[in-house]
Amino acid sequence: MSNELLSSAEMGEADRLTISDGPADGIGLMRRAGEAVAAEVLKRYPAATHVHVLCGPGDNGGDGYVVARLLASSGVGITIWASGTPRPQSDAALAAAECPIKPRPLSGFEAEAGSIVVDALYGAGLSKPLSGDAARAVDIATDLHLPVVAVDLPSGVSGDSGKVLGKAFFADTTVTFARKKPGHLLLPGRERCGEIVLADIGIGDGIIARLQPRTFENTPTLWLDHFPVPAVDAHKYKRGHAGVFSGGPSATGAARLSALAAARSGAGAVTVLSPDSAIEANAAHLTSIMLRRTDDIADIKAFVGERRPSAFVLGPGFGVGERTRTFALTLLACGQPRDASTRIDGLVFDADAITSFREAPDALFEAARQPNAPALVMTPHEGEFARLFPDIAGNDASSKLDKARAAAKRANAVIVYKGADTVIAAADGRAAINCNGAPWLATAGSGDVLCGITAGLLAQGMPPFEAACAAVWIHAEAGSRFGPGLIAEDLPLALVPVLRELVAARGRR
Repeated sequence: MSNELLSSAEMGEADRLTISDGPADGIGLMRRAGEAVAAEVLKRYPAATHVHVLCGPGDNGGDGYVVARLLASSGVGITIWASGTPRPQSDAALAAAECPIKPRPLSGFEAEAGSIVVDALYGAGLSKPLSGDAARAVDIATDLHLPVVAVDLPSGVSGDSGKVLGKAFFADTTVTFARKKPGHLLLPGRERCGEIVLADIGIGDGIIARLQPRTFENTPTLWLDHFPVPAVDAHKYKRGHAGVFSGGPSATGAARLSALAAARSGAGAVTVLSPDSAIEANAAHLTSIMLRRTDDIADIKAFVGERRPSAFVLGPGFGVGERTRTFALTLLACGQPRDASTRIDGLVFDADAITSFREAPDALFEAARQPNAPALVMTPHEGEFARLFPDIAGNDASSKLDKARAAAKRANAVIVYKGADTVIAAADGRAAINCNGAPWLATAGSGDVLCGITAGLLAQGMPPFEAACAAVWIHAEAGSRFGPGLIAEDLPLALVPVLRELVAARGRR
């Protein structure tokens, strides 16, 4: 599966295992990496007359020496600017020895308008802020608006977190090897990478499998095998029943958006659970969505016992406070002990359901850890995440990926940490980073639709982590395709062509 993401340490281990297994050796991998970068430079800039190759002292710099040698042999004018000298007898030292071009010190770096920069300084291996001569090189390339081709990762961007350490290049193209790193996808690093080219340098899928990666790019490859497609003899209750809790008479729209999204995503039956005060407001807007008065715990239990719903959404427009906490804890306890009459497969908590536990998060986490509790998916944006996990959110040393994982483990839940680089994390350590979103999704009600899609997939029996990943991708894809002018009401119908393509793709597997 090519959507695995490797940390810097995992990538180093992949190199080691490949070299250990043979027949490739370290310099062989380095030559292949340099060949891939040089080919990309020639393809993208066929008229380039001069390329400045910036080489660090490590393996990234070794790749740069290979690039310089190959470009020079193709007739391109080359200047190498070196930061330090490769360690004697290292692969980088061998690559430097094979390169006929004498390097100049990076401290003297200068460039002319119209030239190209190959950044082979540090790549993903950088562990401290970029400073000194390297930072000056960034400023020169930026001020002259020079095209930059980065080797592995733009120097200054952390491969594990995507954070900018000091300063970093803005690459037009980043050529990386075997697998992407989290830093290619997490912001702000993703904005520095430009177009990412993944090159095969001989690190096989079997090597990657031995690493047992737990981080992925969120694409359909990750979850399509679990995507629900109804059988020929399906009826509506075989396709799952989702319940969505509505707020009061002035706050009913969010629940209806979630309910419609749950229905569009395939749930066979969807019921809006409305307080008596909002029944008329909801009834005026619902057609295929069912409606049921639900004011207290007894009403919830009666609904679960009579209609056997398999998923719920709680939070959008519901209100913050004790009533919300009580409803949430009641839902989490509905499967204890689990039997056919109280079976709930999954819960989606968002917005007010999350904020309501900011003063008592342990009560929520303890309920979610009970053996028979339904699977819990929570979908916080940055502010809601900080309310429920203030210590995790406040840890500046952690990446967004680290934070989502820590929160998922603590809450025994799937955490959808929303944003332009949404991270989906499971309590077992799996995590995925989503990259197909668009700014058009930053509109009121968009998150309510995401909750509904998630619940609709859970209701059909999709496993929680895969359901959350699929919902995030589908939601983002629909928004991206719709484009400018998108409002939340557009999203449920915009799901249809995306869902149709996924069903067709599932049928071909």
